[in-house]
Amino acid sequence: MSGSAPPPDSAAFCGDLVRSHDFARYAATLFAPAAERRALLALYAFNVEIVRVRDQVSQPLPGEIRLQWWTDMLSGQVHGSAEGNPVAAELLRAIRDFDLPVEPLSLLADEHQFDLYNDPMPTMAALEGYLAATCSALFALAARIMASPLDPAEHLARHAGLAQGIAQVIANLPRDAAHRQLFLPQQVLASHNCNMEDVFAGKETPNLRAVLDQLAGEAGQHLTTALSLLAEVPVSARPAFLPLSQVRADLKRLSQPGRNPFTPQQSSRLRTLWTLWRASRSREFTK
Repeated sequence: MSGSAPPPDSAAFCGDLVRSHDFARYAATLFAPAAERRALLALYAFNVEIVRVRDQVSQPLPGEIRLQWWTDMLSGQVHGSAEGNPVAAELLRAIRDFDLPVEPLSLLADEHQFDLYNDPMPTMAALEGYLAATCSALFALAARIMASPLDPAEHLARHAGLAQGIAQVIANLPRDAAHRQLFLPQQVLASHNCNMEDVFAGKETPNLRAVLDQLAGEAGQHLTTALSLLAEVPVSARPAFLPLSQVRADLKRLSQPGRNPFTPQQSSRLRTLWTLWRASRSREFTK
């Protein structure tokens, strides 16, 4: 990996990218020290670049090529162009400065190949595997940036990522259904006699409500476990888990009676900042 200094505006580029496309994670970095914040923004900007691939291509092959570039870059097979890419430059800097493992970053990119196809998510176990390699990995890497590697943080990161990821699956249903893409596990749909075509058609049915209630319940259990584990990690590592406070707010909003699951609903940026600020001063994150 290159040890040369990235362009001076690469950090600002990453900050702008995360602020525009992943505001909750961006806002959480505001409560981290400057050096750690820069590395967190590099990590989250990398994630934004990977997640956005699906929306930037019309066919799977170009998307696979883009994802392969990132895995090649992480393995040191891309020279020159990596330092010219502000996100890659910042990510390499964060890897070097905080001794981040490359394998979970490569696995995150590989896992998002699923996004390029319209294959349905088969089982709950498959969804959990996908989220563990994506959302949970981000929490674990963020925790390594904030503090030394810790086994309790890895356990916490897994539950945190599953809670966040399942909540995102519920929240993203309008967009995914419009693209005929299904992250709701077929196994769970079948257990509630929920028809996949009804989901793609945007039909709100009692069967779909039962599916979403089950998923929200699963997310809530992971969230409860994650929050209970916060006390086992140093206070210095806890800012990495501040997005959990937004997950808690999102689950409450997504579980409101009478909510139409096909109507996009997002928390305002001001409310997100307020939620994270309150959490940053709570006993969960400071004691």
